[in-house]
Amino acid sequence: MPINLVHKQPAYPLRWHSYDRPISVRIPRQWQSWLQDKGSLTQRLIQASKGDFVVRVVRNSWGLPSQSEAQALGLKPRQKAIIREVELLCYGQTWVCARSVIPHSTLKGSLRKFKDIGDKPLGALLFKYPNMRRGPLEVACLQEANNKARHWARRSVFYVADKGILVTEVFMAPMANIVP
Repeated sequence: MPINLVHKQPAYPLRWHSYDRPISVRIPRQWQSWLQDKGSLTQRLIQASKGDFVVRVVRNSWGLPSQSEAQALGLKPRQKAIIREVELLCYGQTWVCARSVIPHSTLKGSLRKFKDIGDKPLGALLFKYPNMRRGPLEVACLQEANNKARHWARRSVFYVADKGILVTEVFMAPMANIVP
């Protein structure tokens, strides 16, 4: 079952904005450092939760990326990829909903292991590669369909051996009062 942002709405927005450019909705202060940090979110969450951190896999299967995701990865229309959706829990609460899109062309050689990493955090694996580079951060503000709550999200493409993996992270309400 896809995460659909844990809310009854389409899975992730069509419009993303470069973090460097202003967007129509001002980013609240408590989200700014989380959204702009280019380091490992996994490491920050482990530190913020004093190690009370768990990855809950919601989905890990072949599927079609959204048009926006395919475009970010330079994929052809209808090109399948591994879609991995997880919840990152700290203190038993969902702090982040994450969605990764791993194209078939990325799953070669040593990167084949990304096809199914179980409940291991993807970020921890990506940041171990010395030649890994991260593309520009994009942000979006998502709104729940039924109660007007807003969630801030970011995404970027990680390149390992010049192969791309798109990672989208949606920050949930329990994180609002966490000092990063």
